[in-house]
Amino acid sequence: MAIVGIVGGLGPESTIDYYRRILAAWEQDAAGSAPSIVIDSLDVTKALRLVATERPALIDYLAASVHRLAGAGADFVAIAANTPHTVFDEVQALSPVPLVSIVESCADEAQRRGLGRLALLGTRFTMDGLFYKNVCARRGITVVSPREPDRAWVHDRYVNELLRGAFRDETRDGFLALVDRLRDEEGVDGVILGGTELPLLVSTPIISGIPALDTTALHVAAIVARLRGRSPAD
Repeated sequence: MAIVGIVGGLGPESTIDYYRRILAAWEQDAAGSAPSIVIDSLDVTKALRLVATERPALIDYLAASVHRLAGAGADFVAIAANTPHTVFDEVQALSPVPLVSIVESCADEAQRRGLGRLALLGTRFTMDGLFYKNVCARRGITVVSPREPDRAWVHDRYVNELLRGAFRDETRDGFLALVDRLRDEEGVDGVILGGTELPLLVSTPIISGIPALDTTALHVAAIVARLRGRSPAD
């Protein structure tokens, strides 16, 4: 059986969610058994500081985690967060084992559904970054981020509430209202929940009448498929 390594802690609540979802997905096909998972939990506060100020140090921080996981026997690794994927290619280049990308998993699903214009929600680093936009563009999909001050509001709620395990009704209402505006003003036909805490806040597969792409669920599906030696579409 393959072993998956998880770069976790970015943040803790979503790492717990990953662990539960992987076990649940595995159980569907192999009741009474469980996959082999190794988790290396990092410091989300340090990671956010590095992504804002020291990109080379962020690469080193993530690559060191990947190497620890490979040393513990992991056959492949997944980073259980969206924001660190801003340096995914650089970390993959330093990795002794393959990495499974949350961004590629999401883009594949958007293409499968025939979606063409997606809103992106997450931390400021994710919304401002090019990594989702570039990967989706290769599939003919446009990704748009909220305007200021909406980006500032989303980032503030993300780092000061969601990453700390606080999931409030008023924040949920604010996210739903924002998707309403993005649908009407930007003409999006789907929304990327581009933060692994967002599905813990908004769990519905449809928001404002458009599909919500749960990046955690899509990443988990790709991880479990890799554990089973097949593609996520199988």
